[in-house]
Amino acid sequence: MSPELILLTLVVVTALAFDFTNGFHDTANAMAASIATKALTPKTAVVLCASLNLVGALLSVEVALTVTNAVINLQNADGTPRADLLADGGDKLLLILLAGLAGAIIWNLATWLWGLPSSSSHALFGGLIGATLAGLGWDGVHWVGDGGKLDGVIGKVIIPGFMSPAIAMIVALVGTHFVFRVAASLGEKYRKQGFRWGQVGAASLMSLSHGTNDAQKTMGVITLALIASGEWHSTHEVPLWVKLACAVTIALGTYLGGWRIIRTMGKGLVEIEPPQGMSADMSSAAVILASSQLGFALSTTHVATGSILGSGVGRPGAQVRWPVAGRMASGWLSTLPSAAAVGALMFFIGNSLGTGWGAAVVVLLLLAAGVYMWLHSRKEPIGHHNVNDEWDDAKQKKNKTEVAV
Repeated sequence: MSPELILLTLVVVTALAFDFTNGFHDTANAMAASIATKALTPKTAVVLCASLNLVGALLSVEVALTVTNAVINLQNADGTPRADLLADGGDKLLLILLAGLAGAIIWNLATWLWGLPSSSSHALFGGLIGATLAGLGWDGVHWVGDGGKLDGVIGKVIIPGFMSPAIAMIVALVGTHFVFRVAASLGEKYRKQGFRWGQVGAASLMSLSHGTNDAQKTMGVITLALIASGEWHSTHEVPLWVKLACAVTIALGTYLGGWRIIRTMGKGLVEIEPPQGMSADMSSAAVILASSQLGFALSTTHVATGSILGSGVGRPGAQVRWPVAGRMASGWLSTLPSAAAVGALMFFIGNSLGTGWGAAVVVLLLLAAGVYMWLHSRKEPIGHHNVNDEWDDAKQKKNKTEVAV
């Protein structure tokens, strides 16, 4: 294999690795409430979520064809890579993509280890922004739109990052209050059965929308890499094998289940009852679908968390663990700069060692970080067998301290 083909292969494999972490990291968005209320068993929930993520990933390619040029200036208006980045087989562009993906993966793994729900999309954008800044400077990043619409880092990442949890929280608060008023007039049998099926339907809709958006981000990165290396020439289509690989990979990651994050979402924020669970899931689905129709990008993680918080505030007498919510918020604020810092560092390392050896070192560092965090997670394993255990704030604080050390 030529050095250029080896570099392309490393980028594709790393992109699929990010897709995998996206799958197990963001399963909690759709299924945490259903698992917490026992509307679905943990294993059934992740199988359903994985299946719908797979279907959603194959529905369209609109997101895939626009994701990379939303926040970074690597492409021309027609979607082709910039001419100055195609020298030496597009090595510099490929190294930027590789470093950005590495930054996103490391942040996904770190927040998974800590049990903190964070946006994989924001981690990907952050990693790409950091690597692009390191490789091309300030002008390499698309910071704001052209005035005609919200775009760039401000419009696609920062504004939605602040607005999405607040909007979802308000919708879920109002919805939960209404649902509990209706539930009070229903018999216990009808209440449990009705809310159970309503919650399963809403969670399924969320899983489908997650696959439609998140898997396609990886498709876009891989397609850009293929175009840069001359292996693909269309800016309007995604190769079939890329669609299938990304869809299967995100589904596989989802099937394995991000149990640590599911536990935080389902048990750490509030103690969820079936009416709350249905209200939270319906609110999340409504906000996500409405934003899609309006062309406004929202983080599914932020929406789901805001909805669960809103369901706790809207239920009379519910306990909301605000310190846990505060830790989540700190994780959200840290996602973009942290992933960007790692992405920039990875680019500097790769570029200083030369594209070939540098890319190999970046991948080795990524593997070492992944193994390290996985070994740490084994000290306090969380799986389908204990994901619904009672939440102990003192124990959680102790575990966070041990991980930090």
